[in-house]
Amino acid sequence: MVTPSTLKTPEALGELRACEADAAVVVAYGMILPQAVLDVPRLGCFNLHASLLPRWRGAAPINRAIMAGDSETGVMAMMMDAGLDTGDIAMAERVTITDAMTAADLHDALAPLGADLMVRAIGALERGMLQFRPQGGEGVTYAAKIDKAETRIDWNRPARDVLRHIHGLSPFPGAWCEMTLEGAAQRVKILRGEIAGGSGTPGELLDDRLTVACRQGALRILQLQRSGKQPMKAEEFLRGTPIRATARLG
Repeated sequence: MVTPSTLKTPEALGELRACEADAAVVVAYGMILPQAVLDVPRLGCFNLHASLLPRWRGAAPINRAIMAGDSETGVMAMMMDAGLDTGDIAMAERVTITDAMTAADLHDALAPLGADLMVRAIGALERGMLQFRPQGGEGVTYAAKIDKAETRIDWNRPARDVLRHIHGLSPFPGAWCEMTLEGAAQRVKILRGEIAGGSGTPGELLDDRLTVACRQGALRILQLQRSGKQPMKAEEFLRGTPIRATARLG
């Protein structure tokens, strides 16, 4: 097995040529392949991308689809070119995104679909039956890498927006807020939640079940993680760390 740290050196290019591959498949590589690499396989280089292109080209399509409130996403087998996920599309599978889905849930739903899709695509390629279509220029969006600056929860947003923000970042890097625990403000990751009834000042705890007021509506925390601890369900957390209603989350 060869695992070069870069594909831009003459040595890496020589190793690839030595394989005499008819086609190459890339999944979650995270780098744009140089044109010299794309030109090596006789039938081309193919990428399995986790979005419905041209929506969510780039590094974090699963996270961004959830965070944006999309109702569906999918996986696509595409011919790679020198651009960022701009190549022609061959085949696709679609998945509904529910408000209950975290990034991990969606990843696990897409993974087997994507594996089967790429096997079918390469089989069609081998038979000379794989057909392509250009993406077109409408509906292009970019799934930028997740920045630490956007991981803090803003309770001043509507409850569904907060929920999608939390789920889109779960389990990594994790959306977080501050709770006053043991007399001090501590950072806590919120990993899963659900829309709940109630209203109040954004960030206010409305009951003893970790229901938090948002700008519109409320959200109940279902799973969370204290710094240095394992993730736990809300009821487990509350057994060891009771929090009074009307407390504020920052």
